[in-house]
Amino acid sequence: MPIRNLAELPELMAPNQCLMGIDYGSKHIGLAIADPGFSIASSLAVIERGKLSAVVAELEKHIKNRNVGALIIGLPLTLEGENSAMTQSVRTFASNLDKTIAPNMAFWDERFSTAFIQRELTERADLSRAKRAVAVDKLAAAYILQGALDFLRNSRRQNPQY
Repeated sequence: MPIRNLAELPELMAPNQCLMGIDYGSKHIGLAIADPGFSIASSLAVIERGKLSAVVAELEKHIKNRNVGALIIGLPLTLEGENSAMTQSVRTFASNLDKTIAPNMAFWDERFSTAFIQRELTERADLSRAKRAVAVDKLAAAYILQGALDFLRNSRRQNPQY
């Protein structure tokens, strides 16, 4: 399935399906899940980056276990809104998902998500650097997904057909 416009996703999902957020990092892939009402994003898990087949298998388990109808994938644009090397990696990852498990997907601008989470963990949580590194990816996925949920909620208010 092609990458969709975020506002289209709710129409493409079956009742009671959830959205899953993905933060594709250089070492880990953070996952987050939203409730079926698209209200709240919660951090879910971290998948170690490795062979695509292993990542896809792990992701498929989470999709099935959580009744996921669509994926929101964080797109790391530069400060100017341009593509970067990591942006291309994320697009390739999404293309590979499209070829293997073919879920409905949309991108969400993730600028500042990791920096925000790292700052919050440093200031508010007494975690070692190693524990922060693992927590950052799944919390960044929740931050990305919550941004998308807020967008969808505001879109429905402004355009009731969504």
